[in-house]
Amino acid sequence: MPYSGLAEFITALEKSGELSRIKKFVDPVLEITEITDRITKNNGKALLFENNGTQFPLLINAFGSDRRMALALGKNRISDAADDISGIIKNITESHAGLSGKLKILPELFKMARFLPSLKRKKGLCQQIIIKEPDLGILPALKCWPHDGGRFITLPMVHTVDPVTGKTNVGMYRMQIFDKVTTGMHWQRHKTGASHYEAWKKTGRKMPVTVTLGGDPVYTYCATAPLPENISEYILAGLLRRSGVKLVKCITNDLYIPEDADIVIEGYVDPAEPLVTEGPFGDHTGFYSLSDLYPAFHVTCITHSGNAVYPATIVGIPPQEDAWLAKTTSAIFMPPLKLAVQPEIDDIHLPDAGVAHNLAIVRINKSYPGQGMKVISSLSGAGQMMFSKYIIVVSGDVDIRNYRDLTKHVIKHTSVQSDIVFTHGPLDVLDHSSGRFSFGGKAGIDATVKLPEEIVNNVSESVKGKKRDPFSFSHRLVRNLNADLNLEGIGVAIMAVDTSEDPDPGGSIAALLKKENHADLPELILVVDHTVDIYDYFMVAWQTLGNTDPVRDHYIISPRTIMLDATIKLTKSGKFRGEWPNIVCSDPGTIKHVDEMWDDLGLGGFLTSPSLKAGKLLRNGKASIEL
Repeated sequence: MPYSGLAEFITALEKSGELSRIKKFVDPVLEITEITDRITKNNGKALLFENNGTQFPLLINAFGSDRRMALALGKNRISDAADDISGIIKNITESHAGLSGKLKILPELFKMARFLPSLKRKKGLCQQIIIKEPDLGILPALKCWPHDGGRFITLPMVHTVDPVTGKTNVGMYRMQIFDKVTTGMHWQRHKTGASHYEAWKKTGRKMPVTVTLGGDPVYTYCATAPLPENISEYILAGLLRRSGVKLVKCITNDLYIPEDADIVIEGYVDPAEPLVTEGPFGDHTGFYSLSDLYPAFHVTCITHSGNAVYPATIVGIPPQEDAWLAKTTSAIFMPPLKLAVQPEIDDIHLPDAGVAHNLAIVRINKSYPGQGMKVISSLSGAGQMMFSKYIIVVSGDVDIRNYRDLTKHVIKHTSVQSDIVFTHGPLDVLDHSSGRFSFGGKAGIDATVKLPEEIVNNVSESVKGKKRDPFSFSHRLVRNLNADLNLEGIGVAIMAVDTSEDPDPGGSIAALLKKENHADLPELILVVDHTVDIYDYFMVAWQTLGNTDPVRDHYIISPRTIMLDATIKLTKSGKFRGEWPNIVCSDPGTIKHVDEMWDDLGLGGFLTSPSLKAGKLLRNGKASIEL
């Protein structure tokens, strides 16, 4: 059943015990983020900040659990949404021989027609109140983290249209507020909004843009979904909510938007104008994305419903709310991916530590040699999977969400000599590990159970999976060593090193390891900065996946051992020079203030700030660590 705006969704959340109302005044500048971060990392409820200094209540963490994600899609379970999409695709694409077979799909096509968007001539609920002298200051926009460039609209649905083809797109790009009527428009080079911008630039005309906030929560999800450019987000929304989306024309431009949106910001981008400096911003990678040049968005009108709610989200060190959006995408788009690209795929998992694009785990039903590498190659060019930095393919009955068992499986079934392929390709523009913008190293790991034709006979696998003697190693840079997993038969060791004395710690350590020729050497060695807790495996994984360029930062120590250097790299033998982003965390003053007000928030027992631990990774008091 569709929701007629966020107010109705809030009612559903409250009835399900998934909402906490906060009546005490909380400042959108830093304080809401700090409270939300504590709640999110403790699997807490959605939060409604009713007193934030504006007329609009602020809803956040609305998608931050499996249950809330299902409610947002109008389902009992997320799997129900996946089943709906899978069933439709199956019915339409299956072979229907002869006239009788083709007639069988007509009911499905007729049903789908009811889910298509339709135009409404009258004004919508979103236009009950029209503000023709707009002021973005009426919105409770967040300044999330101390070194953010300002306040940001963090959950916008940005509507654009191609001036040549007329095809529309709804994307989600953060918007930094500069003044009453101007924001940045952070559409990255790989996004459809950016391609529409380039098309409008060729026309010499201003580009109409409209931003909607809220409405049926399924719209927000669809704006994040990895759809092909020729499929409207509102078609997917209609299929998911089993009801077509009603669209109304904007007041000051010719774009169409959902009539039940909560808040609408209309305007334009002028491609003839110079780009403006936007950022920094504490991003979903857990690091700041640094300042860069993007187009300016000029507001011409703001409209909203009579009971409008302002939706927001925060991103930062995972897990955050966006982790559940990623999980939902994996569930919904697995069936079409299997059908159209990889029928052998059994399951896909994007671990939280990989922040959606740094690591993809794929389990396949394997039937022939080379199939693991085939899947790696195919997925590397499949839509947004092209941004994946590491792709690991496994087979068999291993649980790819049990990281201890998964790691043991990968170590056991991977030969350093033959099962790892390194290449270069496109990266998400937020990836900071490469010395080149949105381009860098990648690694594909075939950890499938090997068939006889794939076994490399000259590599000894006899020690894999077995308990070993303690692994010890001393080096002037090494401050701590965790070889506990290696003792358990999981061939992994983690080294904490101080990089202040050596700009290339990985190279120095790798050279000594090769020279000493350790008999008890684990299959995988991870090198991290000494500020990282090497017994916190989530933090180690997050740092490793975020801070490594797989090509630049790997070292082959022996025929069965590989090392990854996950340290901060301001200079690495001339291979990386520039700024390195700081990690994202709250400042001590905000933490203390939230501590003091906690008992008045009505959120239950006291929760400590996640930033107290994360703050140990900070290098200075800025968004970036400069060379």
